[in-house]
Amino acid sequence: MKTTKEKIEYLRQMRARLTAGGGEKRIAKQHESGKLTARERLALLFDPDTFQEMYLFAQHRATRFGLAGQELPADGVVTGVGAVDGRQVFVASQDFTVSGGSVGETHANKICQVQEMALKSGSPLVIFNDSGGARIQEGIDALSGYGRIFYRNVLVSGVVPQIAIIAGPCAGGAAYSPALMDFIIMVKGTGKLFITGPQVIKEVTGEVVTPEELGGAYAQEAHSGNVHLVAENDQHAIQLCQKLLGFLPSNNLEDPPEYGNGEVVFGEDPVLDAIIPDNPRDSYDIKEVIGRLVDEGDFMEIQEQFAPNAVIGFGRINGQSVGIVANQPAVLAGALDINASDKIARFVRFCNAFNIPLITFVDVPGFLPGVEQEYGGIIRHGAKMLFAYSAATVPKITLILRKAYGGGYLAMCAKDLGADRVAAWPTGEVAVMGAAGAVNIIYGNEIKNAADPEAVRAKFIQEYEAEFANPYVGAARNLIDDIIEPKDTRRYLSLALESLRAKRDVRPQKKHGLIPL
Repeated sequence: MKTTKEKIEYLRQMRARLTAGGGEKRIAKQHESGKLTARERLALLFDPDTFQEMYLFAQHRATRFGLAGQELPADGVVTGVGAVDGRQVFVASQDFTVSGGSVGETHANKICQVQEMALKSGSPLVIFNDSGGARIQEGIDALSGYGRIFYRNVLVSGVVPQIAIIAGPCAGGAAYSPALMDFIIMVKGTGKLFITGPQVIKEVTGEVVTPEELGGAYAQEAHSGNVHLVAENDQHAIQLCQKLLGFLPSNNLEDPPEYGNGEVVFGEDPVLDAIIPDNPRDSYDIKEVIGRLVDEGDFMEIQEQFAPNAVIGFGRINGQSVGIVANQPAVLAGALDINASDKIARFVRFCNAFNIPLITFVDVPGFLPGVEQEYGGIIRHGAKMLFAYSAATVPKITLILRKAYGGGYLAMCAKDLGADRVAAWPTGEVAVMGAAGAVNIIYGNEIKNAADPEAVRAKFIQEYEAEFANPYVGAARNLIDDIIEPKDTRRYLSLALESLRAKRDVRPQKKHGLIPL
């Protein structure tokens, strides 16, 4: 019979073996490929000495196809809980050095258990994806494992924030778990995300594409919009994750963490008075406006390369987290298209689920015209924006900077969609359409029959602009609460946010609305 001392020593040896991953050679190969190991990633993510591992001793039960009697340390995934800036976060980190991080029954069970723990405790969930995919030797048990992970992704959705970090391969069915989470951070070069790989595509369609072109960071951010943030390496990905968590509450019953001493800083900024060009056809960078309004100019943009005609992201005003949505006049004149509509709608839904006030900056000529947009379903996609803003119950503040035309004006959270505060700069223009288009429709016959059509057109345009190309008509109808000098914008936003802290919004009782997906 072993003594207590011997039993403790055996435990130490076993723990050392199970925490060693796939061994020195595989760890060295992991480093050579530019990747950290599963445990190294967790050491960087969590505050020192706060990580508590769970289910270290879990093992597969496969008895065939080469797995019989084979020990897979931690079954290829490290799970547990720790603190990030003092706040509890649950984590699963796939270990590519152990059987390629393949997902089997027990591997999936471990992830499901931390998903459930995150749900029960109201704590954010972070998953590092670095896996060769389903463990072929376990067949349907591996597929069942993926299904159980997906199901819990949905249960957790809207309750606690979910962040996926793509730090290695993530292909096939595995890609759907990140897709069901709130944010995807992807590492350049090493991260790969796709459903069918280049070889399968070549066999089926004849198309030739590299893994990077198909599922690399740029492709998945700029083209598909699946990825929200791109990192240079594992270390940078973890920094982005930590920063993102700092803007978010731990769960849907809490407010986001606040920073600073509680002082409300107004701060006039005369530079804003000159930021809108006198020529209405000239563009400007909306990010410069945002950077001058948020605390310390710190704006964390989300999906920067996808649908750049719309800008979304997080900032703080007087230490309070806010979600920012804006048109970008420097791209497509700020017009809303299919991708921009989806981008904005999804972000608005996230902010609403997690009690983050929304600030919307409007300079929109309308929805992008074109056959491709119409055939692609711009009506359905634009309706997502209308639905998301209308359904949102968090504080909603809208600022009209310049153009606010047609359906685009409404879709960017007009008063009629439940905006709590709507202000405009003196440069604001609220109308069904631009002056030139409106005049051609209203006075088409007069212009056509005039002795000098261009002079008559110019006269009508001038009259239309004088009457409609300003925010005063909207203010007269109480659809715009105030017209402010641009330099006073931070003051306006600060006071509005403070006044809306205790906002309550009563909605009809129902399971859920039916967003036009």
